[in-house]
Amino acid sequence: MAYKIPVYQPSLDGNEKKYVNDCLDTSWISSRGEFISKFENEFSKFIGVKHATAVSNGTVALHLALVTLGIGPGDEVIVPSFTYIASVSTISITGATPVFADSLEDTWQVDPKDVKRKITPKTKALMVVHLYGHPCEMDELVKIAKEHNLFLIEDSAEAFGSTYKDKHVGTFGDISTFSFYGNKTITTGEGGMVVTNDETLYDRAYHLKMHGLAKYREYWHDTIGFNYRMTNICAAIGLAQLEKAKEKIAKKRQVANWYNEALKDLPVKPHGEFGKVFHSYWMYSILVGTPQIREDIRAFMKNEGIETRPTFFPAHTMPMFSQKFQKLPVAEYLGWHGINLPSFPDLKKDQIQFIADTISNFFKK
Repeated sequence: MAYKIPVYQPSLDGNEKKYVNDCLDTSWISSRGEFISKFENEFSKFIGVKHATAVSNGTVALHLALVTLGIGPGDEVIVPSFTYIASVSTISITGATPVFADSLEDTWQVDPKDVKRKITPKTKALMVVHLYGHPCEMDELVKIAKEHNLFLIEDSAEAFGSTYKDKHVGTFGDISTFSFYGNKTITTGEGGMVVTNDETLYDRAYHLKMHGLAKYREYWHDTIGFNYRMTNICAAIGLAQLEKAKEKIAKKRQVANWYNEALKDLPVKPHGEFGKVFHSYWMYSILVGTPQIREDIRAFMKNEGIETRPTFFPAHTMPMFSQKFQKLPVAEYLGWHGINLPSFPDLKKDQIQFIADTISNFFKK
C-alpha cells in the first residue's frame, strides 16, 4: 500500500543531481573517479578518523573489516543479539562463530558485563553495534577489549553523527563500518565505509576490496580478494549528502524532540538518550506493554496510512543460530516489544502529532 507517512524516505535536496550529472558528463560512472576520494576524505574529516575506504554496501563493509583483522574458522566474535542480522551473518560468513551478548535496558546497547561473561580462549574480537543511533558504553568496552587483547569492531551503520563523550562513534575501534543504504541518515542508495586509524589495516582493507590486486604489478593478484568497490556515482551522491549532514542530523534530533513531547502522556516508552552521548536518532523507537499490543498497534497505524517497523528480532532466536538454546532476556524484551516510528529528517511536526493522535486513539478504543 502507499503510506501517507512512510517509515523512512531519503532527503535529496543538495548537490546530488549536479554531482551525478558530472559523473555522466565525464563518463566516470564506475569504481574510478574523483568523487570516491573526495567522499572518503570528507567523511574521514567529519568523524575524525585517519583512513576511510568506500565500499558497495554496509554488509560488505562488515565482512571486509572482519577479514582485514584475520577473523576466520576457530575464532569467536562476541556480538549483541539485539542487532540487524548483517552484524551476525558476516561473522558466520568468515567461518568464525558469533557469540551472543545481551543488551542494557536503558540504552538498548550491548551489556559490557555480559560481554565479559562470554569471553573464552577462542574469543578473537568484540563487535559492538551502535543500535538505532545511540552510542554504546565505549569506555567499558574499550577497556574490556584491551584487557583481553581483543580486536574491537564498531558497527556504526545506524549511528553516523552520534558521539560518545564528544568523540564520534566509529573512531574507538581497531576498525569500524558505516552504511549508506537508502534509509540511513546520509545515503548513497547502496554503499558503506570502512574506517580505521591504523594505516596497516587500511592498506589491508583497500587491498582486499580491490580483488587482492598487487600494487607493484599490473593485473597481478597476490591474494584472494573481493569486488567491494563503491561506484563514482554513489560517491557523488554521498558527497552531496555529507555536505548537508549536520542539517540532516539536527532535523532528526528535532523530530525526536517533537515525538518526546507528543507521546509524553501515552503508555509507551521511547528509546531515550543516556549518559554523555549525542543520539543521532537514526530511528525513533518506542516500547509498548506486550508483544500482542505491538502487533495490534502496528496494524492500527497501518490502517491509518502510517508505516512502522518492528524492532530487530534477537539473532539468537533465529533458526540458523538457535540450535544452542539460550536466554537473553533484555534482548528478547526489546525485540518483542519495540516499534520504529517514521523517522526521516523532513518529517513535519503536524505529521508527528497525527502519529501521536493515532497511537492515542488506539489506546482509547
